[in-house]
Amino acid sequence: MAVLLPVLLAATCAFLGVGLWVICSHFFTADIPAAIGHPVKLRILHCLFLLLVTWGMIFEKMRICSMPQFVRFMHDLWPLKEDPDVVVTDLYYGTIPVKLYQPKVPSCVPRPGIVFYHGGGGVIGTLKTHHVICCHLSKKSGSVVLSVGYRSPPQHKFPVGMRDCISATIHFLKSLNVYGVDPDRVVVCGDSVGGGMAIVVCQKLLGCPDLPKIRAQILIYANFQALDFQSPSYQQNRNIPLLSRNFAFYCWHLYLDINPSWKSTVMKGAHLPAEIWEKYRKWLGAENIPERFKKRSYQAMTPEPVNEAAYLETNIVLDLMNSPLLAEDEVMSRLPEACIVSCEYDLLRDNSLLLKKRLEDLGVPVTWHHMDDGFHGVLSTLDMGYLQFPCSVRILNAILHFLNEL
Repeated sequence: MAVLLPVLLAATCAFLGVGLWVICSHFFTADIPAAIGHPVKLRILHCLFLLLVTWGMIFEKMRICSMPQFVRFMHDLWPLKEDPDVVVTDLYYGTIPVKLYQPKVPSCVPRPGIVFYHGGGGVIGTLKTHHVICCHLSKKSGSVVLSVGYRSPPQHKFPVGMRDCISATIHFLKSLNVYGVDPDRVVVCGDSVGGGMAIVVCQKLLGCPDLPKIRAQILIYANFQALDFQSPSYQQNRNIPLLSRNFAFYCWHLYLDINPSWKSTVMKGAHLPAEIWEKYRKWLGAENIPERFKKRSYQAMTPEPVNEAAYLETNIVLDLMNSPLLAEDEVMSRLPEACIVSCEYDLLRDNSLLLKKRLEDLGVPVTWHHMDDGFHGVLSTLDMGYLQFPCSVRILNAILHFLNEL
């Protein structure tokens, strides 16, 4: 007992100390816009997120586990909510874990199909973190939903996760009759990095005439390029939860296996040569973003001269599996129609605006929903009780309306 008491006191002090540090860090660094409408909720949500990340970093320093492993472990401890109207089946496509969601109500005709790729920066998301979203999609649209549990860092770096998504999608498309899915109504869907994965899957499968064609793509505050950290939304929303620019860079370097020491170079745009910036300016330049999105504290910046050593390590960002927005017009013009959801207070907002313009310019039908009070990750607050944001329900309803109109 005499030995146990000091240990308990030390653990209590450590827990309280970390909690106090998290709260102070939040109030000193986080920017909470009044337009979000529920600032207290967002502060609580952000502090909980920071607490997970901070403890993860501590365990990583102690060499117990990596931060992403700890965050995923803690997420997955939470029991999944069962929906009496949806049958959920855990499967493996080879070594790739997937969850299959099917409405319990029988159907005399083939159902729509949705392949879902979860967000989380390619680092901290899991099948369980997006379970509620997939349940809602299946139940309320009458669709068979396949959620792909692609492998993540630190054990698996790019392109493992992306290849998992492509492989699982191909397997699903070849098995539609087994699941009672209409081959003419298969949609890909993803949030954050998952939205980027969805469009990459569409691009990759364009050259597969033996597979059913993807009917549409639903892209929720997604990331479509890994080059530019100085767009208007990256400047305006750099400290807004739940995706700060610092955390986005952390995910970027871990997912792509790039040394974090290049952070300052990348932020200044000195990781790529001037000719690369000039080549892709026609698609990535701020002039492609409507003026109303540049009114909040935006300053146009010219990339600094290239650091050749940084370019050698970071040019992987030019791979189309990382930056599908860089695909040529011949590819982009053949993509299926898109439903794009963007949020005003999201670091990645401009990616959606740039993709919307490109697709529309090429004649691809686009349905766009912009959430003026939205922030990155808000859809994941569905069914969080007090911490649910009204914006999450509006996003879900917009997606369901799009699906029902197909």
